[in-house]
Amino acid sequence: MAMPMRQSVRLGAYLMKQKIKRVEKFPLLVELEPLFACNLKCNGCGKIQQPAALLKQRMPVEQAVGAIEESGAPMVSIAGGEPLMHPQIDEIVRQLLDRNKIVFLCTNAVLLPKHLHRFTPHKNFAWMVHIDGLRERHDASVSKDGVFDQAVAAIKQAQERGFRVNTNTTFFDTDTPQDVIDVLDYLNDDLGVDNMQISPGYAYEKAPDQEHWLGVEQTRELFRKAFDGGRRKKWRLNHSPVFLDFLEGKVDLSCTAWAIPSYSLLGWQKPCYLLDDGYVKTYRELIDDTDWDAFGRGKDERCANCMAHCGYEPSAVFVTMGSLRQSLRAATGS
Repeated sequence: MAMPMRQSVRLGAYLMKQKIKRVEKFPLLVELEPLFACNLKCNGCGKIQQPAALLKQRMPVEQAVGAIEESGAPMVSIAGGEPLMHPQIDEIVRQLLDRNKIVFLCTNAVLLPKHLHRFTPHKNFAWMVHIDGLRERHDASVSKDGVFDQAVAAIKQAQERGFRVNTNTTFFDTDTPQDVIDVLDYLNDDLGVDNMQISPGYAYEKAPDQEHWLGVEQTRELFRKAFDGGRRKKWRLNHSPVFLDFLEGKVDLSCTAWAIPSYSLLGWQKPCYLLDDGYVKTYRELIDDTDWDAFGRGKDERCANCMAHCGYEPSAVFVTMGSLRQSLRAATGS
């Protein structure tokens, strides 16, 4: 199943507007990090390796909302760190929704039951809970026992209160096609989440685990086998068919990381969420002063094994929206 229709229609209208205005580079979604602090120490993330003084900082509401307004992006993914540790995270969400943004609030869900009452269900809001496999696999990835069960309980509680709940799962070279099938079957059929996002593990340089990133061919083989037999059509995956084709190796895409920029306490990150070539103060500086043609597989060795959504999901969206055939595939999930 493809991405939600409301999301597709919203993106289509936004893309048409950019085309009419002849804007060459524009954001589809901003990765907003209003803090780096977290309550877990995940193997695939290095955010808490930031200096202690920076880990104590929290982005002011005005700064967070202002950055999104500056970019003009229709969608926002609020990450971190753990966003629920931000004392004003509910106000950031409210102000973004008041500005008609589609908001995904990423969380490991450990703190979700404690803070759920601060939020109200909204058609443009969804929790994005990180689930890196079933119980044993997930708890190992976050280096703490019991977190999977806590996350599942929190998801059920949010569902009972009328919230949309999505999940995000990253796969590494220790995962088998059956691992992919098992966790997606569970999330789709047993837990009944609204939509699922998936991503191959990317070589994030500050992550504690530097040994289990997937190579390009490993990624293609993993998803080709997991999707075999038409399985991907039954899962409520929040991806275009073109991006899923890309993961399988059926099509190749160029990196368009400029479409999913990242903004944090340090500013706009150059060039993308995964690479750290410095920061600039304004969105315009990021777009105008970055040599975007220098990045992507075959251009920068750091990008050699990257097939992550922040670089290639927008590329798939552009292909989809630019083709009637692909648009029909996206609408029908074929």
